[in-house]
Amino acid sequence: MTLQMCEEAAMAAIALQAAHRQPRQVPAAELRPLDPDVISAAIPAFFIGRNRAGLWVAREAHGRIGGLFLFKSSAVDFANRQSAPARCALVFPSETFELDIENRGNSLIALAAQARQLVARLAAR
Repeated sequence: MTLQMCEEAAMAAIALQAAHRQPRQVPAAELRPLDPDVISAAIPAFFIGRNRAGLWVAREAHGRIGGLFLFKSSAVDFANRQSAPARCALVFPSETFELDIENRGNSLIALAAQARQLVARLAAR
């Protein structure tokens, strides 16, 4: 299987997953830093979840850095790299949320998501 075929299959899977579930959308502004009673403010925290397109989003709790990814493991790796050499706390909201800051993750995934939205709009016509 070629790389292009793998990417096409992955994007098709994302489209199917996004079509089958419609969870509540959380505004990124509601993703606030964690309460210091829950976790120390010295420990970096990242929200890891999906957006409306089904892509994985990793966003630092204070909104300093974040990215879009095809795989959950890539989002988790990104969070761990950004908080290195220490580890970080990972929070997995059940609701979807959009990346509201510059994408520092996979730039090709963001372009593919935009292309998918364009195709969906054209198909709706």
